[in-house]
Amino acid sequence: MDTGSNSLPSAPDGVKRKVCYFYDPEVGNYYYGQGHPMKPHRIRMTHALLAHYGLLQHMQVHKPFPARDRDLCRFHADDYVAFLRSITPETQQDHLRQLKRFNVGEDCPVFDGLYSFCQTYAGGSVGGAVKLNHDQCDIAVNWAGGLHHAKKCEASGFCYVNDIVLAILELLKQHERVLYVDIDIHHGDGVEEAFYTTDRVMTVSFHKFGDYFPGTGDVRDIGYGKGKYYSLNVPLDDGIDDESYHFLFKPIIGKVMEVFRPGAVVLQCGADSLSGDRLGCFNLSIRGHAECVKYMRSFNVPLLLLGGGGYTIRNVARCWCYETGVALGIEVDDKMPQHEYYEYFGPDYTLHVAPSNMENKNSRHLLEEIQSKLLENLSRLQHAPSVQFQERPPDSDLGEAEEDHDGDETWDPDSDMDVDVERELVPSKVKKEIVEPQLNGLDDQRRSGEHLRVSDTAVAETCMKALDISSQKADEDNVKVEQNTVNDLTK
Repeated sequence: MDTGSNSLPSAPDGVKRKVCYFYDPEVGNYYYGQGHPMKPHRIRMTHALLAHYGLLQHMQVHKPFPARDRDLCRFHADDYVAFLRSITPETQQDHLRQLKRFNVGEDCPVFDGLYSFCQTYAGGSVGGAVKLNHDQCDIAVNWAGGLHHAKKCEASGFCYVNDIVLAILELLKQHERVLYVDIDIHHGDGVEEAFYTTDRVMTVSFHKFGDYFPGTGDVRDIGYGKGKYYSLNVPLDDGIDDESYHFLFKPIIGKVMEVFRPGAVVLQCGADSLSGDRLGCFNLSIRGHAECVKYMRSFNVPLLLLGGGGYTIRNVARCWCYETGVALGIEVDDKMPQHEYYEYFGPDYTLHVAPSNMENKNSRHLLEEIQSKLLENLSRLQHAPSVQFQERPPDSDLGEAEEDHDGDETWDPDSDMDVDVERELVPSKVKKEIVEPQLNGLDDQRRSGEHLRVSDTAVAETCMKALDISSQKADEDNVKVEQNTVNDLTK
């Protein structure tokens, strides 16, 4: 049982890492509905690029074992999970009250195979955490995961199950401290809320702030009780470019790694922060986005890479393909190889795309103020917190179901993750999406969101129970939050 930072052996950044990659061939078939910007098909496009660039042969390729009810209920409420399992497009009109209660409808529609989709993407993230906990890889990748808006009892922002929280809970079985970093354009509100009152998880989110979904993530939102200063929010404005982004990212994350000393890192790589995203308003290049992955990799700490947002799907596939190469320490060619989705990438058929000439509304003065404020907050953490373990909770029972892999994929024969051959996926109807609909005046997601509900003590209690740390009692003062405090933080 590790009690320190559990860093990998120090090595130059160019040294190869052992990478586990989770992918289910069915994930691209799930379809949110006509005109909906979230398209799981992008995961299949990413996988095709990885195959034809020859990257799969450098990784262990695993089909995720679907998460079960009890796995999802380590964070989510039982009745919410039961609802997701039972609701179908044919029956939803009979459950209007529950649809409203669980925020399922417009942004988070009911579609064929919804629950199987949740089981698949959550299974990949938790499976990656299990692999890292057992030192079976240095970096685990699940591009289908990273759905950071889902809450304990409700869906939000295209997200139904919060696979990130579930993966972090799994990592906390082995590591005293886990760092969560979010480079999606939207605030990682669901993850922050889940760990807002604990010092064992630090959350750092870089996001667009101000009249933008979900409306949370002010620089003054810093955590509460034992979790005070363990939530960091980096609010950004339209048009931020690579240089401005890294002016904040590297000093802040560098200080976080120095002060917090995490045993493992989870990096949510939402690609809607790229230039030209259908719902986004940032101006990052693929190389600029991937520089965050490269920087986190350089610390030689067990790393879980997850997907997230990203709505111009050809650029999402480009980005996550390139970042897989970064994880492996392999520079991939800009010229794209021929593959089944080649026509999506015309007219240039290259991996990289140039940023636009949009205005950067983030002034150097504003960036310096944000950096100074966050570094000041970090300076208040004198040393990394320590946690006394009495007994380590058992690992989640998530073996992988062996996939029918083709000649382009490589299955590592030395992989020793157990396979539960008695359990099979329940067949579900899914609609297959082939093409990306054209842009057509879609909602740009500029909606006011419900503010972070740090007073939801059930979230903190759920995490404490899931960790099963019987020697550590929750201090009532640290989980009861008065509304006045919330109001003060948001003024």
